[in-house]
Amino acid sequence: MLKRLSTQIYLTIILTLVIVVLVAGGMWRHSGGGRQLQHAVQVAGELLSDGLPAATVPVSEQRDAAIDLAKRLRLDLALYSANGDQIAQFGRRLPPPPANDRRDRDGGFLRGRFGPAWAVPLPDGRVIVASTHRRRPPPQPVRFIVLLGAIALVVGLCAWPVVRGLTRRIERLQASVERFGAGDLSARVEVKGRDEVAKLAESFNASAARIEELVGAHKLLLANASHELRTPLARIRMGLELMDGDPSPTRRAALEADIGEVDDMIEEILLLSRLGAIDGLEESGDVDLLALAAEEASRYPGTDVSGTPVTLGGDARLLRRLIRNLIENAMKHGATPVAVSVGKEGGQAVLRVRDHGPGVTADLAEQVFEPFHRGASRGKTGGSGLGLALVRSIAERHGGTVRFESSPGGDGLLNEVVVRLW
Repeated sequence: MLKRLSTQIYLTIILTLVIVVLVAGGMWRHSGGGRQLQHAVQVAGELLSDGLPAATVPVSEQRDAAIDLAKRLRLDLALYSANGDQIAQFGRRLPPPPANDRRDRDGGFLRGRFGPAWAVPLPDGRVIVASTHRRRPPPQPVRFIVLLGAIALVVGLCAWPVVRGLTRRIERLQASVERFGAGDLSARVEVKGRDEVAKLAESFNASAARIEELVGAHKLLLANASHELRTPLARIRMGLELMDGDPSPTRRAALEADIGEVDDMIEEILLLSRLGAIDGLEESGDVDLLALAAEEASRYPGTDVSGTPVTLGGDARLLRRLIRNLIENAMKHGATPVAVSVGKEGGQAVLRVRDHGPGVTADLAEQVFEPFHRGASRGKTGGSGLGLALVRSIAERHGGTVRFESSPGGDGLLNEVVVRLW
């Protein structure tokens, strides 16, 4: 399952913040900060009650005593009865204590329209709300800044390994791309993880391997083509020199045959190169394979066609070339009669071409499909050595395979080419 980088980074930050909150809560709980604050408020209530008359004395006396206490302590102060009625007010207006709430028994911090204050419950049920703004020192947000700095530090430390690991993999990918661009076609990227960077590395490696394969194939094709073209070109050059003294029809026909051989070789080289550079088919339509085989076989005496009609989707021009090359290969390297059969096996269209020649051995069954491979027949038969290579390339473009097989009743040699197409 692919893990998204955004999810990894997001979960890392969330997890870090959760850890910070849990650690801070644990430290607060074990330090007893909440209990100490509650105890301090209770002590303050006991001390303030000593400076005030009892709740049973007249309200006016309570008011005068509360105002006198506020002046002596230089506080903004408000005194409330046990039922929530305001008894006295001195200084700026303060927020009232919360009503019908358990928090008013313990007191605590209040925030109102005119600023913050503290609610301090007295033992007899009355509540004092006070603010020390008259003696408040300038704000010193040191603790707040330190807390934010600590959170930022923790987040940074936890996120750094993830971010650095990500950037390091991207740097390795960049280095490999630069090496590949500089001409090192073997450059690959080490694939780690299952995220987008790993997927990108896999795509780069696949593309690089495909490009290296194509470049290598084209280099090999160019080298073999230059070698194979030397022979017919040398014959043409010699024939032109001899025609000056003997312009006979036989010499002219030989030159035309050599020129036709060069032309056929160039055509096959271009077709094989184009098939290796594209994926899929340039044209596609319904093709009757039996009718196509019968039409091609009619051009070659000694070739018989049998089978059942099979229709498949493909490029008729390429499939015609496949059948032609198989028949020509059978006639050049085998012996007539040549039998072509078409049928359907397991949902596949199957084309079989069998001759009565010596066949090939098992160790050569794959080599004969390589470009310019002619084996022991090199120099004895015509052709460029590209015929079966084109057959395999065309079959693969149609999602099929091609291989040599032994015909029924054979002597172990492979003399039947079987093409299976979807």
